Amino acid sequence: MKTLSEKDIQERIAKLDYWDYEEGYLVTSLDFKDFADAFAMMTRIAFEAQAQNHHPEWSNVYNNLTIRLNTHDADGITEKDFALANKIEEIIKG
Repeated sequence: MKTLSEKDIQERIAKLDYWDYEEGYLVTSLDFKDFADAFAMMTRIAFEAQAQNHHPEWSNVYNNLTIRLNTHDADGITEKDFALANKIEEIIKG
């Protein structure tokens, strides 16, 4: 899988509401009402990640969920990362 150029990454990330590009990852940090809401969102995202066969690095502390996307097989950001980031935004906004 081909990695995206820095220019392509910056153009695409500008179209996303919740994501930044940091240290080679697409990154978002989201706050929810409480732990149960954060965990419920993780569950919804997990099913989508599995369907796309693309699994994020993430952490959850109480009501905060931090997600990092990078295509490890390609050692960089690919279309796969943006496909999952876009779907995560749909789930969050849903």
